[in-house]
Amino acid sequence: MTLRYPQIAREIIDKIERTQEEPIRAAADLFADRIAKGGLVHLFGAGHSRMGVEEIFPRIGSIVGYHPIVEMSLSYYTNVVGTMGLAQSLFLERVDGFGEVLLDNYVFDAERDAALVISSTGINNVPVEVALGLKKRGLTIAAITSVAHSSSVDSRHPSGKHLYEVADIVVDNCTPAGDAAIHVEGADFPVSPTSTLATVTIVHSINHLLAEGLVARGVKPLVLGSPHFADQETARRNLAEYYAEFRRRTARPGV
Repeated sequence: MTLRYPQIAREIIDKIERTQEEPIRAAADLFADRIAKGGLVHLFGAGHSRMGVEEIFPRIGSIVGYHPIVEMSLSYYTNVVGTMGLAQSLFLERVDGFGEVLLDNYVFDAERDAALVISSTGINNVPVEVALGLKKRGLTIAAITSVAHSSSVDSRHPSGKHLYEVADIVVDNCTPAGDAAIHVEGADFPVSPTSTLATVTIVHSINHLLAEGLVARGVKPLVLGSPHFADQETARRNLAEYYAEFRRRTARPGV
């Protein structure tokens, strides 16, 4: 019997490759421009979308210039019940005003920064508010979202806008409405969600093109190499360089 999930995964990845090359390249070009100028690409994702942020930075093979904005109360739910449980996370992601409270912790440079907001549903208050808040601060926004899901339901944000209606560049993760893709007879809801594998495919496609874009601009990408080889001295130097440059950029000199 053929495993169904790998087949669905291949179909989604094939569709991304077939239909999303243009916005993926546009996002990579935007990010290369901003990072080459010494700016930052701010990353935001709540709930499971945080996994997309973590795949981008910090990660083996990741490039300095990204800045993750991760709010633990929206994405830490090791406990299904109790402290930091799933119910609290789902509630907080729908609270008006929380996105602006998060953004007020940071300094943004409208001339040199951009942002990537990841939300597969694209309807909850906080990711939409974060995207609107970053645009209000003068940043160009890219988004990764499921257009199929988002366009099939109303936004929960007071503006009525979905993430794909706010972002300047929209990469469709090509996943089905509801995310989970396999219907099993006897189960009330489908199983096997697809948005994480789609998001990972997209962000690493962007990062490959970003590295090429930086080199084309005469800027050598500062990449985190794998520390899991015998040459530990080189790994230590690389890690020290990587974080020193990250700290320098996030210190926002001159902003």
